[in-house]
Amino acid sequence: MISVILSTQNDEMALAHALAALVPAAADGTVREVIVVDARSTDETLAVADAAGCKIVVGSGDRGADLAAGAAAARSDWLLFLSPDVMLEPGWQREVRDFMDRLAMSGAGGNRAASFRHADAGFGWRARLSEVRSSVHSRRFASSSCKEGLLVPASRPRAPFLPALARRIADRGGLIRPGACRASGARPGAA
Repeated sequence: MISVILSTQNDEMALAHALAALVPAAADGTVREVIVVDARSTDETLAVADAAGCKIVVGSGDRGADLAAGAAAARSDWLLFLSPDVMLEPGWQREVRDFMDRLAMSGAGGNRAASFRHADAGFGWRARLSEVRSSVHSRRFASSSCKEGLLVPASRPRAPFLPALARRIADRGGLIRPGACRASGARPGAA
């Protein structure tokens, strides 16, 4: 059903947490494959990806080009682009399946996409402010950030710059926001 694509560079711990959140979806068949596009990590990122059974693609370090390379290697009908700093909340796959089923029944499958609501894993007012800023940015600019993930049909034309793809989809009234994802905060200053 879904190919998950993550662009990494020295994301060993963050990737381990992100992959752990995908296990239930892989077990129930929602996630068909996980593709890690790695830009020459010097830590154990590749070992984590290999141990989890991910398909590994060599990346260039340009996030847009790396995500496009991951999309080109995908075999599923849907592509889910995620940052390794993001952990999807429990139950996300149920909401995504419902979303895809509604699209299939309506016949609008190729014209819709989804991103997740941003939720900060931290405590206190700074974490809540981060969530509000993300929500305002997403609504104001009609696009999602890498920390919100983006679910698109594999049949959509692939853009090298993910926010540009999200904006084009949103301009056509296609962006919705099921579930939530949490920024793990495992990598300071990550975009």
